[in-house]
Amino acid sequence: MSGRVFHAPFISAHPGFELRAVVERHEKKAALQYPDIISYNNIDELLNDKEIALVIINTPNNTHFELARQSLQAGKHVLIEKPAAVTVDEVKVLYDLGREVNRHVMVYQNRRWDSDFLSVKQVIESGRLGELIEVHFRFDRYKATLSPKLFKETKGIAANGLVYDLGPHLIDQAISLFGRPLSFLKTTATHREGSEVIDYFNYHLSYPYQLNVYLTSCLLIAQPMPSFVIHGSVGSFIKDRCDVQEVQLVDAMKPTDPGYGLEPEGSEGKLVTVGIDNQKITEYVASDKGDYMQLFEAVYHTIRDNALYPITEEHIAWQIELLEA
Repeated sequence: MSGRVFHAPFISAHPGFELRAVVERHEKKAALQYPDIISYNNIDELLNDKEIALVIINTPNNTHFELARQSLQAGKHVLIEKPAAVTVDEVKVLYDLGREVNRHVMVYQNRRWDSDFLSVKQVIESGRLGELIEVHFRFDRYKATLSPKLFKETKGIAANGLVYDLGPHLIDQAISLFGRPLSFLKTTATHREGSEVIDYFNYHLSYPYQLNVYLTSCLLIAQPMPSFVIHGSVGSFIKDRCDVQEVQLVDAMKPTDPGYGLEPEGSEGKLVTVGIDNQKITEYVASDKGDYMQLFEAVYHTIRDNALYPITEEHIAWQIELLEA
């Protein structure tokens, strides 16, 4: 699903890339949409292809580290689906190896380019909320049935459960805005019938100037609350999770479609600020277009121009530290 929905459409549409090959061990489906693609039976065949410069790894979580390591050793740049690895030690090995072989290690954190998060970022950076006091980010779903993807649901497989599934998104969004927390408290639970793995988590991140950030996710939320709630000394901003890109991509909309990434009307965030006379002013803030292509644009310029990839080694190390705690 990740390759079909989140990667191939962008590699195919971006003028700087050529979508050359894919590994399909069982069913050969990619050629139905991309007739010129090569379908390899295993990773070794793909890594032996001298024409390939970049390998995208979107396999089960517990395989990311080893496949990224093999790809780097084969002289390929790598773009790794979240989570990049299971432990901070594995992250260090990958980035050190990348420097050793002069290849870039990049991690796929697409939610930095969600329309709703872009709106939150714009409001925070505008300073209109004053000094930030409390921030809540949520990513909730209702999925009482266990996933057929066993790597997510099996206790004995590393990087399982909700923490390693949706945790990277929420933690990366917080780190991209606020950096590394001074300290954190992690709370987890398991609620679904028959579940072996975590399906609820909350992180309380403490930052300088008494800023408290809360990251929460659960798979048994029938009626989601607003996904972004930010309170500052002179204002509050409330925003639902409204980004439409995943739904559009699942429905085979192309990233080049004029309607791609545009939130529907009525999805605006609510901004309430307090004036000098203590009068409350309510505004509704429309989001900019969501656009995962910006991540692939960053990948392209990192490889071709040696530009700094926005999701840095430090960001990933801090994220994995929270995940594995």
